[in-house]
Amino acid sequence: MSVATDVSPPTEELPPGPAATGRAWSLVPLLTRLHFYGGVLVAPLLAVAAVTGLLFAFSPQLDRLVYDRELHAAQVGPGLPKPLSEQVAAAIAAHPDGTLATVIPAAAPDATTRVVFSLPELGEKQHTVYVDPYTGEIRGRLTTWFGETPLMTWLDDLHRNLHLGALGRIYSETAASWLWVLVLGGLILWWKRQRRRRAERFLLYDLKAAKGVRRTRGFHAATGVWLVIGLLFLSATGLTWSRWAGGNFGDALDAMDARRPALDTSLTGAAAPAGAAHHGEAPATAAGDPAQIDAVLRIALAGGLSGPIEISPPAEAGAAWSVVENDNVWPVHFDKVAIDPASGTIVHRTDYADWPFLAKLSALGVQAHMGYLFGLANQLLLAALAIGLLCVITWGYRMWWQRRPTRADRRAPVGPPPARGAWRGVRPPLLVAGVLVTAAIGWALPTFGVTLLAFLIADAAASLRTRCRPAAR
Repeated sequence: MSVATDVSPPTEELPPGPAATGRAWSLVPLLTRLHFYGGVLVAPLLAVAAVTGLLFAFSPQLDRLVYDRELHAAQVGPGLPKPLSEQVAAAIAAHPDGTLATVIPAAAPDATTRVVFSLPELGEKQHTVYVDPYTGEIRGRLTTWFGETPLMTWLDDLHRNLHLGALGRIYSETAASWLWVLVLGGLILWWKRQRRRRAERFLLYDLKAAKGVRRTRGFHAATGVWLVIGLLFLSATGLTWSRWAGGNFGDALDAMDARRPALDTSLTGAAAPAGAAHHGEAPATAAGDPAQIDAVLRIALAGGLSGPIEISPPAEAGAAWSVVENDNVWPVHFDKVAIDPASGTIVHRTDYADWPFLAKLSALGVQAHMGYLFGLANQLLLAALAIGLLCVITWGYRMWWQRRPTRADRRAPVGPPPARGAWRGVRPPLLVAGVLVTAAIGWALPTFGVTLLAFLIADAAASLRTRCRPAAR
């Protein structure tokens, strides 16, 4: 449902007659024109997002191939792994520069322990040293970003901003802002066309349809129907961390007090500052003794934490160590505890079960969007959505080409757009309501509002030019 559908009449201006004089309670002509122009102009952005998202979805498998030495121990030792403090000491000896930020114990028998260091010159990025837990051997060092390897970071940036920084994020936010509009608009148009026919014509391909635009339209629309829920999900979750729409979403969470609860690491009772990106928590400047990490780990495990965990030393003197569960695979585990190793106690904790509903929903949505939540099944579902979206886009452009005039005196490379001026046939109350709703959506999703306004201005300019030609002649 991402690009143009077949419409009639194929003229630039709505002809005078009942459509212009008899007002209707239907926005279908306007929706048809919006779906056509939105599809033609935004579909390239959606295609780029689908291809780059497909690559990122399988980045864990690519990581295991490219960084096999760093991510895996030489061999699973016959004995127990070395104490975590010894593994950290080996990493510090191999990387004396920087500040110890996070330690991620090996989460699988053949995995390495990751010891992360912050350096001012790296900014948000960090150095991660990979330690064989059985021998203490340093398996390698990579520059990482919120736990992502260089390859995963590269693919992540490609999907989010095409490696163009803040400017590039406009592309992904525009694609996500228009995706749900095109999907719902296409669904309504297909339902209006098929509502008097059998239900299977709405959901299945009509292979008996005549070859040409009718058969292509069936492939385009029926595939879009099957993808509706998944594409709406990708649109919504993609917008939650976009630049402008994501900021509005964050403001809404603040207004409803629906943020994740912050972990208090102060041993004096002062609250720690909140804030974490969707990739993880900001690194800390270590103030604790790395030799205490064995006791910290033991207390955290006794306190119920399990699975992949991240241990961070105190941010400053007089603060507690923090231990965070980071299991993104269902059932997820995101509990956090603050630990005072001197007293051997957990001084504060936040449990995922106590998060506000919207915070839980947002976290699960992000993990599913990135392909983590259900493991390989999640990745395969994202791949099916990406490939399906690319097929819908291709069929949409093919329809546009198939509808081109072929008569010798009217040849054109593509089909004409839907009739202009459909708004004149809509009853004023419905038209006013539509304008108000569109304005509200444009405020919440700024890139949608700006691009839609640009479409309207360009369309009005084209209409004025068309009308001026007869007068000039």
